[in-house]
Amino acid sequence: MARKSRNQFNKFTIVMLLFIGGLVVYLFYNNVRQFFDADAAENNFTMYPGFGIALPNGYKIHGIDVSRYQKRVNWPVVSRMSEGNIRLGFAFVKATEGGSFTDAQFKRNWRKLQENRMVRGAYHFLRASGNGKKQARHFINTVTLLPGDLPPVLDIETLDGTTTTEMQNAVSDWLTTVEAHYHVKPIIYTNAAFYNLYLDSKFSDYPLWIAHYQEKRQPRVSRHWYFWQHNESGRVNGIDAFVDFNVFNGDSSDFKSLLITQKIK
Repeated sequence: MARKSRNQFNKFTIVMLLFIGGLVVYLFYNNVRQFFDADAAENNFTMYPGFGIALPNGYKIHGIDVSRYQKRVNWPVVSRMSEGNIRLGFAFVKATEGGSFTDAQFKRNWRKLQENRMVRGAYHFLRASGNGKKQARHFINTVTLLPGDLPPVLDIETLDGTTTTEMQNAVSDWLTTVEAHYHVKPIIYTNAAFYNLYLDSKFSDYPLWIAHYQEKRQPRVSRHWYFWQHNESGRVNGIDAFVDFNVFNGDSSDFKSLLITQKIK
């Protein structure tokens, strides 16, 4: 009996040592892998002190998006800012929200962007609980697009108390109404998680502007995207507030081909 107990103890000890050893190896490998992955991700960004943030490498066209929260923007100063080899090539500005709200700074921002020869785009914040067609008409009545402007943008980020189907119907109504008026496919703006959960299966043929800035990686979506909002805490001369930063996924020819080419009647 004593010899049998000793053998059982030895077997148990060996099993436990193997288990603990395997666990140590797994944890060590996982931590080392995460360290190198994080280091690789960091190496894909370069810090630009003037902007106060690191920008992703490999992108030639950078831009920002603003609303009334950035207050009164000094666009001549913004347009002249240069940090290293980076200048801001475009700006999206909030135009409308819901069925009647117009951003207090939109008209001024829209005019000043044109005066300072910056490529401009306008976006609408969709209230999914509201009527999509009514919201589209509000945007159309507010925003005049000209050749050289970016396509209209639909910003959808929450279900707003609706079901998935109701939200998708409101999105579809806005998109089709706006597309029929401007004769160009609108861009959808949202975050990676919301897109993957609620939009991917129905709106994959619309250009995508994706927000993803919780970690230094490209957006985790399984399709092509045009714009990546990679940071919400940038600094720009002429703006007295934090600013969202974006990059365009393509070269100058790709960017030009996305712009509106004819006057909208």
